[in-house]
This record gives sequence, C-alpha cells and structure tokens, in this order.
Amino acid sequence: MQVAPSILSADFGHLSRDVEAICDGGCDLVHVDVMDGHFVPNLTIGPVVVETVANAATKPLDIHLMVENNPFFVDLFAPLKPAYISFHIEEEKHPHRLIQKIRSRGIKPAIVLNPHTPPEAIEYLLSDLDMVLLMSVNPGFGGQHFIDSVIPKAQKLKAMIEKHNPQCRIEVDGGVNDNNIKRLADAGVDIVVAGSFVYKHPKGVKEAIASLRVKSE
Repeated sequence: MQVAPSILSADFGHLSRDVEAICDGGCDLVHVDVMDGHFVPNLTIGPVVVETVANAATKPLDIHLMVENNPFFVDLFAPLKPAYISFHIEEEKHPHRLIQKIRSRGIKPAIVLNPHTPPEAIEYLLSDLDMVLLMSVNPGFGGQHFIDSVIPKAQKLKAMIEKHNPQCRIEVDGGVNDNNIKRLADAGVDIVVAGSFVYKHPKGVKEAIASLRVKSE
C-alpha cells in the first residue's frame, strides 16, 4: 500500500516543515488538494503555494483538482511537474481531450469519482488512465467520516481495471485510517490519501504512515 498524505491537514504557517516531515517519514506521494470555491464549497491553494510545496518535497506531487474549468487549472499546475493530476468526471465535458492534455505535459492523468458516481461512468476512459481516485467522503473538507460504500465500489472498479487496463491504479481519499486500511487493501486499492490521520497522529507522521502500511498487509 502506498501512502499519499494530504497537506490539507498540515499547518500552513509551517508548510515547508510539514511537507518535509511526511517525506522524511516515508510517504510515497504528497497529495495536494486544489479547490476553487465553486466546484466544492471551499477554497485552498494556487500554484504559488504549491511551488513552495514542490520545492520542499522530496517525493512526487499528486495534485487533485476540485475545480471548474479543469483545462485552465491543468495549465497552471503542469509546470510544477507533479506525478499525477486528477480531475473530477462530474465536472468535465471533454475528458478524453483533458486526459491527452495532461499526458502531453509528461504527467500521469487520473480521474476522480465522487461518492455517488458509479465506476461505469468511466469504463470507456480506463484504457487511457494511469489512476482512478475514489472519494470516500464528499469533497471539499478534511476530517470527514469514511463512507463504507467505497469498498464494494473499489471492488467493482478493480474488476473493470483488470479487464481494460491492468496498469491503472486505484487511490482512495477521505476518512482513511488504520481501522479501514485492511479492507481497502483487500478491495484492490493501491494508494491511500490520509490527512488528519497522518498529521494528527499522537506518535507523529512517521508512525502514522508506518501504521497504515503494516495494517494493510
């Protein structure tokens, strides 16, 4: 299981320090939530701040766009060379075109599904994707409770991926902790995003990341 801590739960007054902490603590990716206040009822960070994150990080960035006008935001963040840029299928009218745009910038394209969106919505896109991100909370805010229906959803998606594109990975974001990580692993999830669990763990970020890995086995 790979772990991508979300910096949404970091201390933005000491952002470089908190990014360095998760990288030193053994994370695989640094998850960056970009919200525009329109697609979701929250506003987070732009490319100037994410450039600071990129400079502090020794692990690749995983940028999750929760925005309207996805192509505009892809152009804003592509120069930072993240490993992944993911966008919500619920918002995008021309997903094939956007996937091609992301890949043309040397970045792995990913699609996000909100809790209510079925995997079948992207069946004919799977062969073009490197990752699918399943939301296990409603997007917009950190610290929410895990929605259990993501487990059978991940299982269904895994079967579709095996058929269409076995190299595509599954990521889950929202309410992930050491109590549900084994169920996610058993459902075929490859990467988990964890914000509150990692940054608010009583023993620190390194122990939190290690705990997720151990309990996923």
